[in-house]
Order: sequence, then structure tokens, then C-alpha cells
Amino acid sequence: MVVEWLRRHAGDMTKSAAFRPGSAAPAGRVPARRAAVLASAAAVLAGTAAVAAPGAAYAVSGNTTPAAADQSAAAPSATDFSDCPSLPDGVDPARWRCEVHTAAPRLTMGNITVNLAPITMTHAEGPLPDGSDGQVWGAMHSSPTAIPGGLTGTPAGDRAAVLGLAIQPEYGGRFDAYTGQFSLRFRLVGPLVPQGCAIGADEPVDFQLKRSGPSKWVSQDPPVIEFSAYDDTFTAPAAEHCGPITGPLNRRLGLPAATGNLLSYDASYTFKTYDRLRTKGDDDSREGIRTAMPGSAPRP
Repeated sequence: MVVEWLRRHAGDMTKSAAFRPGSAAPAGRVPARRAAVLASAAAVLAGTAAVAAPGAAYAVSGNTTPAAADQSAAAPSATDFSDCPSLPDGVDPARWRCEVHTAAPRLTMGNITVNLAPITMTHAEGPLPDGSDGQVWGAMHSSPTAIPGGLTGTPAGDRAAVLGLAIQPEYGGRFDAYTGQFSLRFRLVGPLVPQGCAIGADEPVDFQLKRSGPSKWVSQDPPVIEFSAYDDTFTAPAAEHCGPITGPLNRRLGLPAATGNLLSYDASYTFKTYDRLRTKGDDDSREGIRTAMPGSAPRP
């Protein structure tokens, strides 16, 4: 378990030579205070605790990767169309619309259950020149959510910041608004978690959303539609690229998990047709379409 790794790790740190107060710790050595915290946490009986409390907002640590930092910074509002992608050649802008989708997901995966911080996703959809359905991915914005119990799965993991653990969904490279299929990676963030550590790091988690009921129009101008969806059939892979804590971390999280997983959320979206959006030639200070052209994704 993670606490066993922490016990060994803390022991190694306490064996390091002392350094003068006020000076920087030598490379590979950790101040005695942090070592004491780890040793204390390692003494806690961890067990295999399931986490069932709602997650809280998490302060991003210095171990956050640039990609994760970009996603968590200045996420657009539900009516911000700045992430709208450019359209494929030859399509009618009046028949294509940019959708901005916001959701408050609840995730059960392995041993953890958390209310994820809100996410925002933007994409474009409409008919291709041959009459088939087309879509173009725009962007996704998210932020980390603390996992109760931290690395140890115990109250000690909540009390000691160094033992903190958070989860952040990221776009996994597949998205189909027509069928409800999409993929996510779940980055794991914490002071002791190596950069690149993620659930679905090499092969993202695939979801097939099902509607919980009919959609509801909340507003006509601007258009706002609400709906609920879920997936209780996906397989949760193990966390990868987590260095020496990979094994203990997966045991703490209960991963991989083939069954018992659930993604559910209440969501809303708004849209504008492209003939109502600003064009590429407009001033940068005005609302516009993103000029980066991602690959279009025609419906199968």
C-alpha cells in the first residue's frame, strides 16, 4: 500500500545528512519536517478504505504539468465561444453550430467516488458537403478535485498537505457528440505524485453516455438546454507513469476495476450558428473563432 512506500521513503529521508538552517536542501533530500510528516502518516493503519465523500476544490501543486495547468487556468464561461474551432472547407456556416457544454460530473472509479469540479467542452457540428454528419473538436477545460483521504485513504491524508491527492479529467482524443462516445484521461496530482501520473495515461478511458431522461429547454434566447447522462459500463484502467508509487497507488485506488464504475452528470449547453460568430478576420479583441484547425470527425 501507499503507506508502506511512505514508511520506506520516510526512513530513507531521515538517514540523509543534516544541512544548515537557512540553506537549500541538497538534491534528493527532504527537510526533516516533511520526513516526520511522512513517517507519521506511514504509521497510520491504511486498510482498503472506499472514498464516498464529495470532492473539494484542490490547490494545484508544483507537480502539475503545463498541460494540466493550461486546462485549469481561466476556463471559459458557459456562454464563451472563444474555443469554437474553424470549420471544414466547403460547409455552410449557417448550418453549422458551435456548442459550449458544461457539466458537473460525479465519478465512481475503483475505490473512489468524487464530485468532480465543473468541466467545459466546446465543439462544432453540422452537415458535411456530402450530406453526412460532421463535427470538429474545440477544447476542454477542467480543474483538479481533491480525493478525500489523499494518498493514504485515511484522515492523515486529509490533514497533511504533502499527502494530498487530486484527480483532473483531460480530453482523451476521442469525441462523438452524435453517439455520446468520448474518452478521458484522469491526471493524478499531488506533492508526492510524479508528473505524468494518470489513469488511462497510455490508453484513455472510453465512455458511452446514455441519457437519463429527456432534454429540457431552459431558455430560447440565448438557447440553453439541460440534460442528464451516465455510463455505468466502462472499465477503469490502472494508473500509469507514477514512478515508485504506481503499485501502492493502484491498490489504494482499487484499480484497475472492470465493474462497479459510474460516470453521471447534470449538464447544459448553448450554441450559436457560425454565421452569427465573428470571422477569422475580425480583431483579436472581439469574440472570434479559434484559428487552430483540429481534424474534423465525421460521424461513422
